[in-house]
Amino acid sequence: MKLVGIVGSNAEISYNRKLMEFIAKEYKDLFTLELLDITNLPMFNQDEDHSRENKDLLVMNRKILQADGVIIATPEHNHTITASLKSALEWLSFELHPLENKPVMVLGASYYDQGSSRAQLHLRQILDAPGVNAIVFPGNEFLLGKAKEAFDAEGNLKDDRTVGYLRTCLTKFVKFATVAQSLAERKPTPKEDLTASGKCDTTIEGVDMDDDNWVELAAEKVNAVSGDTYVKLDRGILTVDQLNYFLNSMPMELTYADSNNQFLYYNYHKEDYEMLAKRRPVQVGCSLANVHPEHPERIHKSVNWLVGLLRSGQIDVFRTHVPTHGPDKYVVHNYQAMYDKNGKYAGINEYILDFKPIVDWYLKQTGQSLVKNGVPVGHGYAAAPAPAAADATSGAS
Repeated sequence: MKLVGIVGSNAEISYNRKLMEFIAKEYKDLFTLELLDITNLPMFNQDEDHSRENKDLLVMNRKILQADGVIIATPEHNHTITASLKSALEWLSFELHPLENKPVMVLGASYYDQGSSRAQLHLRQILDAPGVNAIVFPGNEFLLGKAKEAFDAEGNLKDDRTVGYLRTCLTKFVKFATVAQSLAERKPTPKEDLTASGKCDTTIEGVDMDDDNWVELAAEKVNAVSGDTYVKLDRGILTVDQLNYFLNSMPMELTYADSNNQFLYYNYHKEDYEMLAKRRPVQVGCSLANVHPEHPERIHKSVNWLVGLLRSGQIDVFRTHVPTHGPDKYVVHNYQAMYDKNGKYAGINEYILDFKPIVDWYLKQTGQSLVKNGVPVGHGYAAAPAPAAADATSGAS
């Protein structure tokens, strides 16, 4: 199970952060816990909406959406939660709503005996509010009082009974989150414009997307560089030719579709009949709706669903095995969301590869064998029956 933890303090020295760090390392057998920091989030102001542009806020939204549950550790300031935590929760219930139907556990540490009890009560009320609508874990309160004396020099809780009780609470939360997630319906995403009728910051306007020579016409329109012209990358300098050599050497088929759902690129080093997912040069520039117009209804439904999940941040990557290539291959289509430097959705990187040679090489190098139902199957492997997958020539692009 994958959980995220929110430390409800932006203080440099925080015992609630210590508590969360201890949980992350001590209870790895129960779950993985990734800590999210609220320190760099802007203070909430509904007149200056940062929901769609602040990188830290977008990343936090995405991490929460993808987690199986959330743990919030709150200090207590003046009988309530901190201003920074309240501000963060306002952002997460204004235009973004990642906590909706998300299992949340509340705990906290404080300098005094009551262990943030009043702040925890207030936080539970906030999480129950219609704008937040989290599924709050009932009972099983964990109140760490006298936090200054509770940890040793290595950041571990000293008292064994406290460690044991915390494990009991966390074990129950894992069960609670499992049940809650199974009952919660995935939030529907808006219908995607697969015809790419809109535009994004990098859309090349004035060129017919369906023109067979779109690449050449678009390149002329924007004076695109080519050949031995150098391009500065985020960590390197290559010529356009070198970029092509590099991308064409990848042991997989790469496809790029932008945030406007326009198919912009594939690493063209094989003809379509040699590819795992057929691509042709004349398709580049098309909208996703027109990449495979021969069976639009079936494909468009699955593509709309997939792109919506990636755009919303509910998932970062989706993988599916396409079993139409025979028993000597294990072909997987991977759809990876891409983000710009500010964390905003930038499109899809679809990469397709046959995993079988990699697995066979690994087994040979390590001397291991795969086992199916207790019976070794040698250096090869028999794939389990796969569910119906998207068309092998279609994916998101």
